[in-house]
Formats: sequence, C-alpha cells, structure tokens
Amino acid sequence: MIRPYNVSDKKELVEIFKLNTPIYFDPKEVNDFEEYLEHKSATYLIIEYENKIVGGAGYDFQEKDNTGRITWIFFHPNYTGLGLGKKMVEHCLSILKLNLTLEKVLVTTSQLAYKFFERFGFLLKKTEKDYWGPELDLYLMELPVDNNS
Repeated sequence: MIRPYNVSDKKELVEIFKLNTPIYFDPKEVNDFEEYLEHKSATYLIIEYENKIVGGAGYDFQEKDNTGRITWIFFHPNYTGLGLGKKMVEHCLSILKLNLTLEKVLVTTSQLAYKFFERFGFLLKKTEKDYWGPELDLYLMELPVDNNS
C-alpha cells in the first residue's frame, strides 16, 4: 500500500534510510533527508508491505520550468526485489502527470540505481564523480513527458 507520509513515520523511515548507508546514500545525507521531511513532507509517500513501512519516495513539481522530480526513493534491504520500487515510481509518475503542463521528470541518483530508472525510459543526462560522497557518483536522469498522448 502506498500512502502519504505522517510525522509519526519519521523515526522508522529514518532507520530504514540508515540501513541504506553507506551503500546507496552517504551517511551525511541522513540530515539532508530529515530536513527534506521537515519542509516537503506533503509530497512524500510511504510504501507498506504486510502492514509494515518498508520504504518511501518523494515527488515534486516546479511550475517555473514545468519539471517534476522523484526524490529520496529507498527501501528496507529485506524488501528489495518485490516490485515495490516499480510500484512507487509508477505511482509518483501518475501523480506528476496529472499536471498537464509537465514537460519532463528528473531523478538524481547514483551509479548503483540508474539502470533501475532506465527501465521507465529515463535518459542519462550527466554524471559527476563522488558527488554524493566517496564512490557515490551523481547520475542526473530525465524522462521527457508527452502530454498529447
């Protein structure tokens, strides 16, 4: 089940986030994630599996450039490979596409996850070595959106 984030989810969600460091996120990003939840929680989603929080993702739309973003997507390591990431990305994209002025969706990820986003049609636009932290490179990806189809 995918549902909106509640403040009461924060502690459990941060613990799941920490389980993804230092492999997928640099440890210094924990504070960045907590800051994100403080200011952008209205567009953060939780995914539950068997009534347990197992991950989350955020989405955002910027009117100034008609660009959507999918952010801070991660899952408990014990719940990967179940198709939950696919469901979450599809859910975020469906919300973003409700805005008929949407032109593209961006994802900033790493060399460890960019292949996952390629499956949705995201195209690699830029890389930057050690951007997130040691051995965690930035992979900026873009999905063009055609609202006429």
